Amino acid sequence: MTPFAIAGIQMQVSALESNVEAMKQRLDVLMIRFPWTQMVLFSELAPFGPLSHNAQPFPNATLDEFREAARKHNIWLIPGSMFEKAANGCIYNTSVVINPQGEIVSTYRKMFPFRPYEAGIEAGADFCIFDVPEVGRFGLSICYDIWFPETTRQMTSQGVEVLLHPVLTGTTDRDAELAIARATAAQFQCYVIDVNGLGSGGVGRSCIVDPTSMVLHQSAGQEDMFPIEIDLAQVRRQRETGMKGLGQVLKSFRDRPADFSVYDRASGTDAYLHSLGPLETPKQGARGGLDAPSPSHALAPPQAAMPFPEAPRPVPQAPPLAEPVADG
Repeated sequence: MTPFAIAGIQMQVSALESNVEAMKQRLDVLMIRFPWTQMVLFSELAPFGPLSHNAQPFPNATLDEFREAARKHNIWLIPGSMFEKAANGCIYNTSVVINPQGEIVSTYRKMFPFRPYEAGIEAGADFCIFDVPEVGRFGLSICYDIWFPETTRQMTSQGVEVLLHPVLTGTTDRDAELAIARATAAQFQCYVIDVNGLGSGGVGRSCIVDPTSMVLHQSAGQEDMFPIEIDLAQVRRQRETGMKGLGQVLKSFRDRPADFSVYDRASGTDAYLHSLGPLETPKQGARGGLDAPSPSHALAPPQAAMPFPEAPRPVPQAPPLAEPVADG
């Protein structure tokens, strides 16, 4: 058994004022109530909310406060994310991983900003993978990243066993996101720690999912602190023997006979995607997709498969001979 205690903090997030002090207060309460917690995860953009005009350079004084909080409580701390104003003038949605010594061991820029709604935010290109000594390997993605399974595939192919996933979802697609969290856990045989905010930070319903896709905890729509002791030996066992002794999906992917030409941008395999129009916010009365031709008409069809041979027609049979009639 390889136990490790992770807590999510689902809290009210303001878009108009700093939430940093409120985060530190809740962290203090969590550690008084559940002193066995070893890692704490907040929701996406929890410190300053979803407005990009709060962007600031990294490192900064706020990160120093979180580093001190991690030292104080001897925990791994992921304080959600913040908008980062980079030296090149770009703005990124950026998270950090702080170890119990108060050191920033990894920095991650959201790879898939929620476009077109997260306009003006640049996409990162580097993955976040880090080891907790004597425990296991962890990966970090932010919100919309999880909708692209390639992100989790990259990390789990490098041994990630726990996916930390801060989100800010205040929209009607939260049900879909929860379904994706469960599917991700099963597909990649990993834990998924999915923490949403409240108010300007989301609609709540945070969750922790184990590698069998079982939901270990799901919050409702109010503030919540939820420490869960996970067991990374379960991940290793399942990856070796399959989920419930069944699908060994990581090994099956490793041993695949096929390569996927869609990932070669020069292959032309993704030509259909280029017919879908620009990535933009829908307008009133928009008819996007309603008048578009079907894929079979919009693009040259793929090479036709050989038709099935026509089934042979039955040969007519002669009627049976009549039974002889006995003489009377």
